[in-house]
Amino acid sequence: FLSLVFNKALGSRAFYETIHTILKEMLIMLEPKEQMRIIMKGVQTLVNEEELMAKLEKSYQTKQPLIVKLGLDPSAPDIHIGHTVVLRKMKQLQDLGHKVVIVIGDFTGKIGDPTGKAKGRVALSDEQVKENAATYCEQIFKVLDKEKTEVRFNSEWLSKLSFEEVIRLASTTTVARMLERDDFQNRYQKQVPIGIHEFFYPLMQAYDSIALKADIELGGTDQTFNILMGRTLQKSMGQEQQIAMFMPILEGLDGVEKMSKSLGNYIGIYEPAEVMFKKVMEVPDQLIIRYYELVTDEHPDEIDKIKKQLDAGENPRNIKYRLAQIITGLYHGEEDVKKAMEYYDTAFTKKAIPDDIPELVIDLENDTLNDIIPKLIEMEFVQSRSEFIRLLKQGGVQMDGEKLSFDDLDKVLICDDVLKIGKKRFVKIVK
Repeated sequence: FLSLVFNKALGSRAFYETIHTILKEMLIMLEPKEQMRIIMKGVQTLVNEEELMAKLEKSYQTKQPLIVKLGLDPSAPDIHIGHTVVLRKMKQLQDLGHKVVIVIGDFTGKIGDPTGKAKGRVALSDEQVKENAATYCEQIFKVLDKEKTEVRFNSEWLSKLSFEEVIRLASTTTVARMLERDDFQNRYQKQVPIGIHEFFYPLMQAYDSIALKADIELGGTDQTFNILMGRTLQKSMGQEQQIAMFMPILEGLDGVEKMSKSLGNYIGIYEPAEVMFKKVMEVPDQLIIRYYELVTDEHPDEIDKIKKQLDAGENPRNIKYRLAQIITGLYHGEEDVKKAMEYYDTAFTKKAIPDDIPELVIDLENDTLNDIIPKLIEMEFVQSRSEFIRLLKQGGVQMDGEKLSFDDLDKVLICDDVLKIGKKRFVKIVK
């Protein structure tokens, strides 16, 4: 409010941004109840709410930020917005003034998290861990504030433990407790080997919380066992227990399966703005609120207004259009978002061919439609040859506005031909 008043009075964008920054820095001064409301947005499970409120009240009174931990396994560094669900919650906590610590599991990565695995995982080499960790760091700062984020590698403390300390660590839990994990239990019942070293993964992840004296640890629901182990270990070592916060798995564009690149139902954080905008517009109507809660930083009050608009009969497309602006704006500049909106309006609202569309360079004068299918797959216009053939047969492929059929596979392409695949994908042929 103050920032808007001053901005009106002085007409200074720079002054507005300064005031906005100051207000953002003061967010830790929010009352604990208001902080709790923001923190709880989209959370699936919290252990436990009373303890979190007590921590927030203490933090508010002492002006000491809480330490918020997120552990990352550096084995799969290519992330999409489904992976950012947890990062978005970290960002909200960061904006509330709390201390965010990213723990790169360079040491635990040499074991490999057995969560959800039917067999043990191959350990990563030092070189693989370093390379993946560097990629992860680059990607997480698309969401988190780099200047306010502490990045630690758990080899910093785990590599220094003596064998005596490791034995003491192992004595804090039992084999029966470890076998409560579904993956271990299933492998044990099916007589699939379980290496003793695999039992140490949750213990080592838990020890990260000891080393950091973490107040809160976040993770997906698939990390429940590991994160709760952190609470157990902290209690056994006389530390105040961390809050375990679990975020749900985000459904992809098909509205059923979890977001996954292998399923092709994902929105990548490095995709061009027009692609990202278009994909958000494909989100099923029943998931609009879920996406607002999990992959944006919109305040709960704003989301409540959106719910009321939908309940009152507002066209979901209008609400989704705003969602597309917000999500695209999180990863692209204002100008790129504007161009993405114009592209979408031209291509998909006015049913015209947009000016700025991807180009596909063909090598030979007699290249046919059949010849470019591998390139279309590579450019992710289709997932497979069979998908393209199916679209052809269904009349879902057009050339310069004319529908093509299966018989047109041998059609020779001409420079500047515009191919439309499905309802929303355009590519220009260039020689």
